[in-house]
Amino acid sequence: MHYPRVLSIAGSDSGGGAGIQADIKTIAALGAYAMTAVTAITAQNTTGVTAIHAVPIEVLKAQIEAVLGDIGADALKIGMLHSPEVVEVVAWAIRHYRIEKVVLDPVMVSANGDPLITPETVDVLVRELFPLASVITPNLDEAAFLLQRKLADRAALEDATRDLLALGAPAVLLKGGHLPGEQIVDIYAEQGRSPSEWLRMEGPRIASRNIHGSGCTLSSAIAAQLALGLSLPQAVGAGRDYIIKAIAAGAAVSTGRGQGPVNHGHAPVAMHLRP
Repeated sequence: MHYPRVLSIAGSDSGGGAGIQADIKTIAALGAYAMTAVTAITAQNTTGVTAIHAVPIEVLKAQIEAVLGDIGADALKIGMLHSPEVVEVVAWAIRHYRIEKVVLDPVMVSANGDPLITPETVDVLVRELFPLASVITPNLDEAAFLLQRKLADRAALEDATRDLLALGAPAVLLKGGHLPGEQIVDIYAEQGRSPSEWLRMEGPRIASRNIHGSGCTLSSAIAAQLALGLSLPQAVGAGRDYIIKAIAAGAAVSTGRGQGPVNHGHAPVAMHLRP
């Protein structure tokens, strides 16, 4: 018997709301075993990022080899990868260790709209990692950055889903939370499926300023559910349900002076075991 194992490759958020810290909390809350490979260290809180230090590439690779060479992983979650060299190391690891369940959260744009990675890195990310991912989980700003056009309405969301699949990802969960309106719609689509077969998940917007790290949390929740044995569509649905409840549970809480975190521990479950 072993625990369902999830490795997160992402940056560290010293404020605890996003990045590696959010990933660990989410994976643990869902009953899986969290492991990490840190790509960058940030000085960060609820009001913003004040410093970033990239982890040397050889140290990042050593972290991945130490974890996968000994413990292994049932699923992999990938967050922000800041350089082509980092992307290439992660792609090598997926191939070398034959990781089949990969959730790629293409973190590319900050909360205020500033790009976080170079166009060169985006090109390598799309070429090397999109085909290796089980699903990519961009939000609207990240999708717009990838497709180099504005996405302003529901129709644009539908078109963007099709075009993201054309970039080579086997499946896409496009998050529409940045569109205006009282309802939020997310679209899940797979290669080879017609738009009539896409899963459109819609619900009311939750009034909260505490949504820092919600994308990291969602992608980690999907990875945890994959490690627990759910199919990809089931994992996407369960992950989305978890983040909605985490946002609602943390809406009235005050953490810091800015955009606070979701409530990762709103309904923790005991650690699962797998044969």
